[in-house]
Amino acid sequence: MKNTVFIAKSLDGFIAGENGDIDWLNSIPNPDKIDMGYTELIQKIDAIVMGRATYETVLGFGIDWPYTKHVFVLSHSINSIQKDLKNKVTLLHGDLNDILKTIHKKGYHNLYIDGGSTIQNFLNEDLIDEMILTTIPILLGSGFPLFGNLNQPLAFDHIESKVFLNQIVQDRYRRRR
Repeated sequence: MKNTVFIAKSLDGFIAGENGDIDWLNSIPNPDKIDMGYTELIQKIDAIVMGRATYETVLGFGIDWPYTKHVFVLSHSINSIQKDLKNKVTLLHGDLNDILKTIHKKGYHNLYIDGGSTIQNFLNEDLIDEMILTTIPILLGSGFPLFGNLNQPLAFDHIESKVFLNQIVQDRYRRRR
């Protein structure tokens, strides 16, 4: 079983601007549409776990549902999932350890954890095994931070760094246990 974070951030650690804007993610031209490891990650995971805000952001893109893997949305405020996503998305809420037990019982063991609050909550429960952090060379100054306060320090080992488009740095970390 493995919980992996795969997310982009600004140099100053934000995953979205002050109003939730993410246009800055495309600030470096990528004419060949290099996916920076996303396809490789998707091939290794069984399902995606995201929070309400990330789910609503994806819905707001105005595109067809982009995920081929099952998505678990964590929310206390959403009561139902759109009809066209019923077989693709499951709504869950409660204690993270209980949520993981439910997900594992359904046969999903290698999970992609996405969304700021969800990542922070998983880190606070020491439930992240690997982080793949892609840094876009821009300072936003404010917005939604990737990391928040922790209940305890968490040590990670740096596994590798990759550079994309001569500017974007992707670091991979594994939780030291």
